[in-house]
Amino acid sequence: MSLVGYRVYLTLFLFIGVISGVSSQSRAIISGNVSDQFGNLPGARVAIEGTDKSTTTDVNGFYSFDVDEGEYIVTSKFVMYTSVSKTVNVKVGDTAKLDFILKTGFSIDQPISLGSRAKPKSLLKNTAAVDIVSPQHLTNSSQVELSHILHYLIPSFHSTNQTIADGTDHIDPATLRGLGPDQVLVLVNGKRRHSSSLLNVNGTVGRGSVGTDFNAIPIASIERIEILRDGATSQYGSDAIAGVINIILKKQIEIIQIDNRVGLNIEGDGVNIYSSANFGLKIGEEGYINVTAEYRDRESINRSGEYTGAVYTNDVTEDQRLILENNFFGQTGYSGRRVMEIGSAETQNLALSFNGEIKMSDYATFYMHGGRNYREGTSKGFYRFPKDQDRVVLELFPNGFSPEIMTDIQDDAITGGIKGIKNDWDVDFSHSIGINRLDYTVNNSNNASLGVTSPRTFYAGGFLYKQNTTNLDISRTFDWLSGVNIAFGAELRVENYQIIAGEEASYIDGGSTYIDDLGMELPRIVGAQVFPGFQPENELNRFRTNSSGYLDIEANVSEKLLIRGAGRYEAYNDFRGQAIWKLSGRYRIKDEISVRAGFSTGFRAPSLHQVFFQNISTQFINGESVQVGTFNNESAVATEAFDIGKLKPELSNHFSAGISGKFSNNLSFSFDYYLINIEDRIVLSGRFAEEYETILEPFNVGAAQFFTNAIDSRTSGADISLFYKTPLGSGEFNASLGANITGTKVKGAIKVSPALTGQEEVLFNREEIARVEYGQPNYKINSLLSYDFDKLRFQMVNTLFGEVKFIHPNDGNPINWVVNDFTGNVETRDQTFSPKLVTDMAISYQFNDYMKFTLGGNNIFNVYPDKHKHAANTEDGSFTYSRRVQQFGVNGANYYLRLLLRL
Repeated sequence: MSLVGYRVYLTLFLFIGVISGVSSQSRAIISGNVSDQFGNLPGARVAIEGTDKSTTTDVNGFYSFDVDEGEYIVTSKFVMYTSVSKTVNVKVGDTAKLDFILKTGFSIDQPISLGSRAKPKSLLKNTAAVDIVSPQHLTNSSQVELSHILHYLIPSFHSTNQTIADGTDHIDPATLRGLGPDQVLVLVNGKRRHSSSLLNVNGTVGRGSVGTDFNAIPIASIERIEILRDGATSQYGSDAIAGVINIILKKQIEIIQIDNRVGLNIEGDGVNIYSSANFGLKIGEEGYINVTAEYRDRESINRSGEYTGAVYTNDVTEDQRLILENNFFGQTGYSGRRVMEIGSAETQNLALSFNGEIKMSDYATFYMHGGRNYREGTSKGFYRFPKDQDRVVLELFPNGFSPEIMTDIQDDAITGGIKGIKNDWDVDFSHSIGINRLDYTVNNSNNASLGVTSPRTFYAGGFLYKQNTTNLDISRTFDWLSGVNIAFGAELRVENYQIIAGEEASYIDGGSTYIDDLGMELPRIVGAQVFPGFQPENELNRFRTNSSGYLDIEANVSEKLLIRGAGRYEAYNDFRGQAIWKLSGRYRIKDEISVRAGFSTGFRAPSLHQVFFQNISTQFINGESVQVGTFNNESAVATEAFDIGKLKPELSNHFSAGISGKFSNNLSFSFDYYLINIEDRIVLSGRFAEEYETILEPFNVGAAQFFTNAIDSRTSGADISLFYKTPLGSGEFNASLGANITGTKVKGAIKVSPALTGQEEVLFNREEIARVEYGQPNYKINSLLSYDFDKLRFQMVNTLFGEVKFIHPNDGNPINWVVNDFTGNVETRDQTFSPKLVTDMAISYQFNDYMKFTLGGNNIFNVYPDKHKHAANTEDGSFTYSRRVQQFGVNGANYYLRLLLRL
């Protein structure tokens, strides 16, 4: 290289060095520690007001900023802690140390993003009731599935394991305020979450509805959850009749959190293994990505009773001889005289998720979140006994068989968007894609109509649901009055629902016959036992589009009075458009007490599943299996034979009023009343059989059912919450009490088509009415007591579940009552299941900043629901507990060990 070249390089080197030196000399550092009275607070957020600079504390509670010379206001906050702001002035080269000690606060004081499109405000300043599930609630919960965490923390939320309900055994229906799973809207980071592909068609809560699979979202990825307990379809769109649940994902970048748990029921079954890891990485100066991996493995539990019915023949003496000769109960795979698995199904769940932001400029940020969840589940059906040769091929299963339903569920979601400021307007443009697929495999079964050529394992088909949602949201706050926020926007949603046929052997009629006890040759039942496969004629691929626009105006008329109005217009390509609106207000009686009220109209279009679902299923009715066809509203059976018209949207109105406040710095409260009227609720009808044999014969089914707008309902109730905290000794005592009291009534007559006049009790019988009115607890009370001192934490959670009722479809008239073998009397099979109190306890020890150990127990007093009082409800002894109505499941007591690491 020439001398000139060296001089050029030397000049550039010196120039860069000078520039670097100037740059380093023009900067200052603000750093410090965030803690509470017990020590460091990892994951606390620290931000510099008036800038986009923010970060989270590391495992030692440490944070740091590089800043220019100047004066800054630094704020530290953590959910359920009172935020603290401090002012600091730094000069070039300074290193300013700014420490924060945060004190625990109330949820009533926490900024809430849900329910308002203006700057987040606390419940005291909001016009609707909002619950907050804090990071502390999530971290300290003894549950490992999101639906169960909410079930034991939020009084108005209900979700528990179902049993003997096909795919519903693996996706728990979840409800709010006693309404249906499809009447609550779920958001993730404020963006609409897709629903499941599963339609609940069995006798469970939410029969005939589609819900969101809460357990597809890993709990380790969640920072907090906001639950808006108010009608909000005009603000967030269709489905939000009961309310909105917004799941907010973690943003932290400084910690690696690893959580491992193992639990076991005291009955010796139901081993539960949980493991998760969450960590974040910084991207550029102000971007981040947070990543979560989670694994759950839940063994099945079995709380069935001992079978007392016939096995080989209805001749009792001969049957007992054959049972002993063939060692029947020794080969079923169950203990004792059990022939079924009734309880929680076996599942394995693996989830990966992410949440991130990238700063694009001073005015724009790109954000994204999403993930994949994969679940395998195995549940059992009713035992097929050798006496029933119409459904059992004795050459394959001489002692009958216990069929298995195996599910493969894959749930994918991804959202990407850009948010920023343009001409003083906040702009947010996003697109979300959600896909849920469920595939069925039937194992240890046969298609009896194929005879000895029948396979024992079948792919029975499945469902696929896709949702594409594009949103544009624009808002701005003006200095009019005491502040006016105007927001408007639009949403375009494209949905796709598919039914996928099973393999031919799962549904084909092989023509095999058998000889009954009278010597008659009869055809065998067609299709794989427990779950016949979807036939090619059931296959479908349907699309739907929805477009909507909204306007939301929020006016602070004065410092005390806030008024909000919202309007929305939704239009579906297959339904008429609908305008809905909401008017609400809040008045602050004084700084610490406010009252609120609101009235809104609501709208929910039928789901694609409800419009197009059709299949043939095996249902057990009074101990007898029946092939039941579900026919959609496009089929000739529904439109011609039953005169069922096109489904209509559900319309609703919602009134709410409440009061919130703080009596002191130690005690806060809230009380809310609500009244929800819903017209034309969509239900799955009862089974029509008699007089329709000729119509149903070509479909090889004994009964038909369909979806229809059959009922109007009225739901009223109240939510109450109290929070108390106080220093106690060298620690802190916290207590919370929440209660929900709710009641739903079916109003007026059941709506039937002219062709079904007089068959109202078949279309929607007393059992189905009771499922709407009494299938969920009429009240629930949750309490949480905790005491933290030094490195120890004690926690006790009590949940009181109100009564539920099972109403037998035929017992409205005493003439239909039957003998109860338990008492010897002729009695009704109706039963009210009494309230039950479930207690969970845990003790934790914080070894250091990095390690926390917990020993805990759920349902430590081993409480179970009431047993069946009428022998006829037990299905020959198998069902000790009801499968029709569930308060909290039948797991009984279980204990767990947990090791939480923060690195």
